[in-house]
Amino acid sequence: MDYDWSAADLAFRDEVREFLAAKLTPELRRAGRLATSVYPDHEASMAWQRILHERGWAAPAWPVQYGGCDWSLTQHYIFTRESTLAGAPALSPMGIKMVAHAIIAYGTPEQKAFYLPRILTGEVFFCQGYSEPEAGSDLASLTMAAVEDGDDLVCTGSKIWTTHATEANWIFCLVRTSRTGKKQQGITFLLIDMRTPGIEIRPLVMTSGEQVQNQVFFDNVRVPKSNVLGQIDEGWTVAKYLLVHERGGAMAPYLQAMAQEIAVDAAEQTGPDGNSLIDDPAFAAKLAEARIRTEVLEILEYRTISAMSRGENPGPASSMLKILATELSQKLTELALTAAGPRGRVYQPHATAPGGPIAEFTPPADDYRSGEEWQAVAPLRYFNDRAGSIYAGSNEIQRNILAKAALGL
Repeated sequence: MDYDWSAADLAFRDEVREFLAAKLTPELRRAGRLATSVYPDHEASMAWQRILHERGWAAPAWPVQYGGCDWSLTQHYIFTRESTLAGAPALSPMGIKMVAHAIIAYGTPEQKAFYLPRILTGEVFFCQGYSEPEAGSDLASLTMAAVEDGDDLVCTGSKIWTTHATEANWIFCLVRTSRTGKKQQGITFLLIDMRTPGIEIRPLVMTSGEQVQNQVFFDNVRVPKSNVLGQIDEGWTVAKYLLVHERGGAMAPYLQAMAQEIAVDAAEQTGPDGNSLIDDPAFAAKLAEARIRTEVLEILEYRTISAMSRGENPGPASSMLKILATELSQKLTELALTAAGPRGRVYQPHATAPGGPIAEFTPPADDYRSGEEWQAVAPLRYFNDRAGSIYAGSNEIQRNILAKAALGL
């Protein structure tokens, strides 16, 4: 694999930098810089999506005929890296990066015509209804029922850990339409309007204090069968396809930028002896190991995206990337918390740009902040990232997938 960028790639990089410099306002940069998780401030994220959509860059990985970009693998990487380095807020992944790909692959012409343009503009904002109180990593054990009644499916049950359910106006759900055969059979992939009568949302408070995730209850919610994606009872195939996109993506640029920030911040923190934290051999060794692993992750991402660009299924590689990226992120947030020192122990979410409202917290009247901004962000990112090895299928499950699919065990 040739790692040298061509003249065309460098020209594209300069084009992206010029665009980011012109369109990223100080408010948007602040939202990206002070985000406490993969989910940034909702209003900032949607504002940035509108700007990207105006340029035609909101969904570069989509096919061109639906609003995507005819970019090379290198261009996708350059855009992600430059956006990360510039401090752009992330876009919510549930619509553009997840369900949209399933709609493109399995949707009817009518579904594509309705949902895809509205996802791009933000008019349709999706949340994900997969996990249930008794069906998390073992997702096929889900029990939320959908009973056929004429042209409708009547849904009863609940979904949990539903991110941004209070912001979303649509949810994509896995529902149980049959109980015959294997548990993976009889599952249907359903698109549900969140404004339908019978839906109740109850916020959940995260360890960081943020109300980003929720439990969603469905009480005899009527959904037209025309909202089924794929075929009734065959939603597991659609779900597996979507999970490839949820577990994939380019995380290496983000993690590399995080590691660089930690190195700079650690060099500025001096102890009583006058030495900086970066001079501590133990800390420096942990950071160096993490940075090396981000380079390994980058190579694996290159290989995976290259395979997908050729129309190949990445298979178990998506599980490998999910494990590496989330565990690396956890290691880096731990190192950032160490670098923050005593000021990182102070709970001050008012100094950050969290992905949701903060429960039971009253900010100081004078907006006082102890230490630097990054020291205020460090503990919240640390708490948020503990869930990284659980969501999108726990890393233990991903290792089981690798053992079976890659090693034949």
